[in-house]
Amino acid sequence: TARRFATTSPPQYVYKTQYVEQPIDHFGFEEDVGVYKQRYLISCEFWKPGKPIFFYAGNEGDITLFCNNTGFMWDIAPEFEAMLVFGEHRYYGESLPFGADSYKTSRNLQYLTSEQALADFALLINDVKKTQPGAETSPVIAFGGSYGGMLAAWFRMKYPNVVVGAVAASAPIWQFDHLVPCDTFDVIASNDFRHTPGGEQCFANIRSIWSALNDTWHSEHGEELLSVIFDTCDYVWDVNTLADWLSEMFGNLAMVNYPYPASFLEPLPAWPVSVACSFLNESTLRGENLLHAAAKIVNFYFNYTGEHTSCFNTSTQASASLGDRGWDYQACTEMVMPVCSDYETSMFPPAEWDVEAYAESCAKRWNVTTRPDWVVLEYGGKDISSYSNIVFSNGDLDPWSGGGVTTNVSDTLTAIAIAGGAHHLDLRSSNPHDPQSVIDARNIEKEHIWKWIGLSTA
Repeated sequence: TARRFATTSPPQYVYKTQYVEQPIDHFGFEEDVGVYKQRYLISCEFWKPGKPIFFYAGNEGDITLFCNNTGFMWDIAPEFEAMLVFGEHRYYGESLPFGADSYKTSRNLQYLTSEQALADFALLINDVKKTQPGAETSPVIAFGGSYGGMLAAWFRMKYPNVVVGAVAASAPIWQFDHLVPCDTFDVIASNDFRHTPGGEQCFANIRSIWSALNDTWHSEHGEELLSVIFDTCDYVWDVNTLADWLSEMFGNLAMVNYPYPASFLEPLPAWPVSVACSFLNESTLRGENLLHAAAKIVNFYFNYTGEHTSCFNTSTQASASLGDRGWDYQACTEMVMPVCSDYETSMFPPAEWDVEAYAESCAKRWNVTTRPDWVVLEYGGKDISSYSNIVFSNGDLDPWSGGGVTTNVSDTLTAIAIAGGAHHLDLRSSNPHDPQSVIDARNIEKEHIWKWIGLSTA
């Protein structure tokens, strides 16, 4: 299955919800394709006419989620006297080109692409500039994290006439077509567990979970026993589905390994990887005992607040605000990010990257042709030195950092390394427990924003 990104939930900020009419197809000329209403959120609380517009490039989910959790933009808006605009990505949240039928057929889904989304964003900004008096000359800075960070970077690359610069946090724009090793995500996630206190034992026990799962599943009444141990809603008819679900949980824990409590895909305490490893710190764990320990981590991850009273659904990882189906479609068409795992370096089940099998699976689910090399051709791959004014930030705890830009490409394509930082930590609100590295990263990002604004108004 395709790895997915994470996102967050409250605090709340004050904004207005507005809609703009968009062509369903920006790149064709048939009249009968139609239009749809794209949702966006806007705050002019700190803005003064002519001052900048901070634009968030919406990810694969409900835009309110990203608005309420990109605290960095809200924190610095008063200093820049900036307007804040958060654009919802088509096919997510309320921005559904075909309403309730948007996911009904592959024909309806064909307009779910990054290119169409970027065109939406460009027209949205044009509309804001026309409808907000005094905004005509306002320079626009794009922000985004994870897939949104990729979009922010690509937005600056494709529409430099619309945005003067971009802050692309935890944006794995090189996680394509073997630009980086396919095991990079799993290696970094594994090291997060391995390097936590008591981590070597934790790492070894997680690596043993997969054989214990298989042994139990193949035993008499194994499907029923596994469903009881992990409190799943259905019998475990396919052990690989359960293994994938657990693997994704461990990957998500690595992504959200923050130094303070946070509500990502699930509410969790500070340093959740360390807490998870506390359940797997004994060398004597084997067989069913090991699986019961793993089940404690499932309950910790999905039910830390104790409010979850029903069984666990192994077919989903994310909150209702994230578009699992939409992202699966995108991962099957152009967002094809090779993922593999090697037993020597990883705690995850060994797996090769088989693009033919992946494409076949996608064709069965969505009736689409997978294009694993398209993103590299469309957005430049590693040949991006002709672009400018993008800051790429990555935390060394973030498994996605392996597909990110982690060294400077040029004077105007800058990389920031955040020691002790997990998935787009720098876009979150400032926190007393922030490491100095993320404080420094935000200051560098602000310096670049001031520079871009100065260049655009010179």
